[in-house]
Amino acid sequence: MMGCCGCCSALRPRYKRLVDNIFPVNPEDGLVKSNMEKLTFYSLRSPEKLDRIGEYLYQRASKDINRKRYKFVEIAMEAMDLLLMACHAQILNLFVESFLRMVQKLMEDVNPTLQIMATNSFVRFANIEEDTPSYHRRYDFFISKFSSMCYGNNDDLELRDSIRMAGIKGLQGVIRKTVSDDLVENIWEKQHMEKIVPSLLYNMQSSSGSKIVDQEATPSTPPVLAEAVLRELVSRASFGHIRAVLKPLLMHLDNHKLWVPNRFAIDTFRIVMISIQPQYSYTVVETLMSHLDQNLASSPKTRTSLAVVLSKIIAIAAGESVGPSALDIINNLLTHLKTSVSTQHESTPEETQYQEALINALGEFANHHPDYQKIEIMLFIMNTVPDPSKKNKGDQLLQNILLKSLLKVGTQYRTVSFEKAFPVSFLQPLLKMARASSVAIRVIVMQIFQQLLDRHQNQHLLNMISVTNYPTLTVEQASRSDILFTHKHGSNILQAILDGMSQENHMEVLKSSYNTAGLMVVEMACSETVQEFLLFVLSVQQVAVAEVELSPKHRCNLHSIAISILILIGRCTGIGPLVEYAEKVIQSRTEDAPYLLPPLLDNEKPAPSTLNTNQPHLMIDKLAVAECLQQAGLEHNRVQTGTPYSLNQTDMSAHRHSWVDTSAPRNSIVDANYDAESVSSSPGVQKRSLPVDFNFESMKRVLAEPTEANKREAREKQAAIGRTFRETAFEDLVRRTEPQHDVLQNKLNEIFNSLSAERQINCGNQLMTAAGATVVDGANSKMNQQRPIYENNFPELFFY
Repeated sequence: MMGCCGCCSALRPRYKRLVDNIFPVNPEDGLVKSNMEKLTFYSLRSPEKLDRIGEYLYQRASKDINRKRYKFVEIAMEAMDLLLMACHAQILNLFVESFLRMVQKLMEDVNPTLQIMATNSFVRFANIEEDTPSYHRRYDFFISKFSSMCYGNNDDLELRDSIRMAGIKGLQGVIRKTVSDDLVENIWEKQHMEKIVPSLLYNMQSSSGSKIVDQEATPSTPPVLAEAVLRELVSRASFGHIRAVLKPLLMHLDNHKLWVPNRFAIDTFRIVMISIQPQYSYTVVETLMSHLDQNLASSPKTRTSLAVVLSKIIAIAAGESVGPSALDIINNLLTHLKTSVSTQHESTPEETQYQEALINALGEFANHHPDYQKIEIMLFIMNTVPDPSKKNKGDQLLQNILLKSLLKVGTQYRTVSFEKAFPVSFLQPLLKMARASSVAIRVIVMQIFQQLLDRHQNQHLLNMISVTNYPTLTVEQASRSDILFTHKHGSNILQAILDGMSQENHMEVLKSSYNTAGLMVVEMACSETVQEFLLFVLSVQQVAVAEVELSPKHRCNLHSIAISILILIGRCTGIGPLVEYAEKVIQSRTEDAPYLLPPLLDNEKPAPSTLNTNQPHLMIDKLAVAECLQQAGLEHNRVQTGTPYSLNQTDMSAHRHSWVDTSAPRNSIVDANYDAESVSSSPGVQKRSLPVDFNFESMKRVLAEPTEANKREAREKQAAIGRTFRETAFEDLVRRTEPQHDVLQNKLNEIFNSLSAERQINCGNQLMTAAGATVVDGANSKMNQQRPIYENNFPELFFY
């Protein structure tokens, strides 16, 4: 019997005998290394036998698995690994099918040790680069099995982590094996990504808190390894595949309610944004916004968490978003804000948090763009703000939200040139909003101005209205560009500030208005622009004196603001006489009317029973201010003879039904029955502000001033003449001017003829005296024969 077995063994193929020899009699002894070397040498010399060797090893391992002889199964798997590593890339395909069947067989068993061993073998196989593509190889089973291992819940924590680690490594091996080869299984298909991505996220969320750190050389825990694999997966995704990763990610966060709290969601998306190829980062933002659209019906907390996640990652995408893509993101954020406002029946803390999260996302996105794009973004937002004439609650709420967004972007902008920070298309609607009826909106507009005006971080100092010196105030000489901007737009901005602070006695409005005006003084005031700011100071005082509907507290607060800005102008420009005069007025008010000095009178402080605004020494006198400028050697005519700003009657009509001319004498008692209503209400009659000194010369000067219609007509005529000479042909110009040439020539002839006749008379008298009548006749006949040079007509060429 034994001889028969030996005879049969001798007749068996050599590769089977070599395979049998690697197995020891006692499985505890492990693989027979010497016989394994013989098998390896044989497989390399006879590569055509490799597939048969693999098939035979698979058959033996299958029998051992069925008989529960797991030690022999481990030896067979070890032999498979050694042969796999020894094979050359050219002949690998001959062996791989048997190898994968062996791995699958081991993974189908319930023994976790075999599963882990098979997974490790698969990972080693995945790291081998194959030269020859495989058209028929599929990894469906491995993806499913590795994913299921990621959810291992064995009671033994150490074994559980080992199984999960093996599953994550297996998924990593599948990714590496398939991503680089377009001819094999498409790993990016929906059914695969919906297994791989949630498996990785499940392990990441099991940690106490995922943190974005540098990848470890050898990840030792499932969460760290899962994060590393997710990074690798995202980094390998192309533009067409990145959404395949993001959709199951969002679905996992939804299904497991991981948006509230959103710490894990923030960390996960940061990992995605850092790992993704930079040119595709915009896709992540776009996908997250689309998901926010789909969750509009969800709770405000969920939407807020989504918006917060967006604000945390949007800055990373901002660096790669330019042009239309940047405006598209801004437009989407503004659309969400508008939707929130339109669907908000009542203001709730949750909805407010959601809106603030969107505004923060907008600010974070804008912060990572260059300044010229920030201006475009602010202009884009400004164009979406409803007109201030719309005063219903919904429109005012939308105005408030959009202006907050604008303020958030403005906070990120660093102003260098006011001309660039305030283009006309942006400045004009902003000035309209500065006169809005809503207090909150006017305050936000002033804050926007402050952010764009403050180039030297003085805003926090000017939050306090004071007549004392600001010791840490940073003042720099105004540039030529600043001066030009002040001449061009300064009066419009100051007019809007005056209109806004005159509407009502609201502390926030008055303080923000003072802050804005103060920043303009600090940044722009100099010898060439000081008169503009002094006229503004006089205008504030004039409104406080003349506007009949102001409350006593409001009048006192305007007087306080006027004197505070006056002394600030003197100190910023270094005009000594102006500072001395302001201090003199302050001293007088301190003694006789302290309520006309800061701090402002709020609702808690009682109003003074009487206001001493008719006493000259307590008021700012324009002639005295002009004299201060004259003493400093500066131009002062505009302050002395110019008209202070008056309240904008169009914008203030909703708040003022009685109008008193703001140019009434400061030192006189204002007559409330002054007939200004009839003038301003008469159609076609333009109301003129009269100068302070009512004398004949000043009245004549005012009447001699051309009207706005005449000025406009003169400008249009001048422009038409300019266009004519630029665009008309030379011959046409000659024809048009020929009649004028004739008139000119005739006039010259007439003048010269009269001169010639006079000279002839004088010459004749002289000749008659000297030589008699005969000589005179001869001289006259000779003179008539000569034609004077001035009677020659000049050619047309000399007219041009």
